[in-house]
Amino acid sequence: MRKMENFGFTDKTVYNCRKENCSEKETACYDALESLGIEYGRVSHEHIGTIEGCIEIGQVLGAEILKNLFLCNAQKTEFYLLVMPGEKPFKTKLLSPQLGCSRLSFASPEYMEKLINCTPGSASVLGLLFDTELKVRLVIDKDVLNREHFGCHPCDNSSSLKIKTSDIIDKFIPSTHHTPSFVEL
Repeated sequence: MRKMENFGFTDKTVYNCRKENCSEKETACYDALESLGIEYGRVSHEHIGTIEGCIEIGQVLGAEILKNLFLCNAQKTEFYLLVMPGEKPFKTKLLSPQLGCSRLSFASPEYMEKLINCTPGSASVLGLLFDTELKVRLVIDKDVLNREHFGCHPCDNSSSLKIKTSDIIDKFIPSTHHTPSFVEL
């Protein structure tokens, strides 16, 4: 069994409120959740840039932090935010045919920041708030729907949130005017 490391936690308390001194994008995320009546649990930690680093965070929260991958086609004309369980490997050959597109690759950090206001390691479904022109297609692995809670960052990977999956699917996503595509990976 792997020894759990302390990933920059100074306090492993799960809070039901936003952290103080938030960035503008974090504030927008918290404002959106609160305006929709969506409850969340939050932990703060050092910046974590990988899904592997999120294991302990998920254990503290009581919800797995999901993978959020920002992808594009070869021409960089179509963009996708893929949400999937953290333990699943990403295989573009399984995804592309389900979406009816050519092989996908990771989009550049510049496109990620421009379209969903996130940087590498902080991509989040909450970033759809910033995609007001609906240039990003949301894609969700069907296995996510089987989870009671949804773990994600508030567009900054120094905090992580636990939100009911049903609140993300039924309240948050519709509020952004995105329509998810569901896939099996």
